[in-house]
Amino acid sequence: MNKRILYVVVIILVLLAVAYNLQNYLTEDNLPYSLQKLYLFHGIAVLIVYLSIEFIYDKMPNQIGAAYLTMMFLKIGIFILLFKSTIFTEQDLAIQHRLGLLIPFFLFLIVEAVCIAKLLKSK
Repeated sequence: MNKRILYVVVIILVLLAVAYNLQNYLTEDNLPYSLQKLYLFHGIAVLIVYLSIEFIYDKMPNQIGAAYLTMMFLKIGIFILLFKSTIFTEQDLAIQHRLGLLIPFFLFLIVEAVCIAKLLKSK
């Protein structure tokens, strides 16, 4: 179990560093939101979700689907609360700024889903 968790943490950290630096390089500096905070939020959220699923799977393996769905709703809700000033601005965001918000979300969502699928296959 510890080796698998360490593997996921390393994957998340590598993805965080590579994706952040790539997006930071490709976008201009005048973003209406903090790219660092955005990537940090998603990295921490994915780690919390994975560790929670790992713990719940050991205790109640039949409740994984409900737990994952609940955590996804919480993650999206917390994201909206933390970044509401960026999402609900009076001025419209440019398409590249909107994509800049969505790319990290889907990138980390894919990594999270793959790691949880590997956890479920391994047991």
